[in-house]
Amino acid sequence: MGAATPPLLDGRSYLTDGGLETDLIFNHGIDLPEFAAFPLVEDESGRETLAAYYAAYADLARKAGAGLVLESPTWRANPDWAAKVGYDAAALDRANREAVRFLHQERDGYDDLSDVLISGQIGPRGDGYVAGEKADPDEAAAYHKPQIESFAAAGADLTQALTMTGPEEAIGIVRAARSVGLPVGISFTVETDGRLPDGTRLADAVAQVEADGGPDHYLLNCAHPEHVLPGLADENGGGWRERIVGFRPNASKRTHQELDEAEDLDAGDPAELSSSFEQLRARLPSVSLLGGCCGTDARHVAALWGLA
Repeated sequence: MGAATPPLLDGRSYLTDGGLETDLIFNHGIDLPEFAAFPLVEDESGRETLAAYYAAYADLARKAGAGLVLESPTWRANPDWAAKVGYDAAALDRANREAVRFLHQERDGYDDLSDVLISGQIGPRGDGYVAGEKADPDEAAAYHKPQIESFAAAGADLTQALTMTGPEEAIGIVRAARSVGLPVGISFTVETDGRLPDGTRLADAVAQVEADGGPDHYLLNCAHPEHVLPGLADENGGGWRERIVGFRPNASKRTHQELDEAEDLDAGDPAELSSSFEQLRARLPSVSLLGGCCGTDARHVAALWGLA
C-alpha cells in the first residue's frame, strides 16, 4: 500500500515516460494486439524490452535531477480489453500484479535516484479516442476496482487513470481507489477544441469530479499543447487549473480520429512540442509531473525537460 497522501502534491518535479505503446509498435516493431502492452511482463523477452524502455527515462531523470514516476504498462489491462487478448479475470489479476512487481524490481536498480514512485496505470473501459456511451459512476467503480486492488496488493504507490473521455467514469475510478485505499490521479484527454471527447468543457469535468470528492490530483494527456490551450480558459474561475499537476502531451497535432485511423507514426517535432508546452506553463502553474503520450519517445521527453 502506498502513502496516505500522494507525494506528487509535495511540489517536487517528476519525470515520467512517453508513449509506450506507439514507441514499441512503430519504433521497435513490436506487435501489441489491441494496443495491449501488459502481456509483455509475462515473458523474459517482453520484460527485457520494457526494462530497456524504462531505463531510458531513468537516465533522463538523472540528468534532470528529478524524481521518476514509473507507470505500469497496464493501460489496456481491464476486463473488456484483456478478454480480447485471451485473459480471464484470474489471468488479468496476475498480470496487473506482475506489472507492478516488475517495476519494483526495476526501481531497485535505480538506487542512485532518490525519489521513484510506482503508479498502477488505468485506461478507459472504451477506446480512449472515442467518448462512447456515458458511464454510470457506480458501474465504473465496480468495473475498475479489481485492477486497483491488484495494484495495491503488489505495492503500487498510487494509481493514475489516463485518457479519460468523460467525468462519469473518472468519478467511478476515484470511488474505487478510495475504497481500496490507494492515492489516485485522474487524467483527462481533450479534442482540438479543448473539450473532452464527450463534449464536456474541461473546467466542468473537473468540477463534476470534485463535487463527488475528487482525486488527489489531475493530469492531462493524449493531446497536443495547442489542443489543450482552448480548454484552459477561466470558466468557473481559474483555481481549478491549480489541481492539474501532470501533463503528458501527444507529439502530433492530428485529431484523435486521424490518429486512430493512421497507419504511420506522426512523431511531430520534439523542439516544437517543447515550445508549445511553454505556452501553457502560465496557465498550468502546478504541473510538476511531465512526460509524453502517443507518438512521443525519450527524445520528446528530453526536449520537454530542456535536456535535448
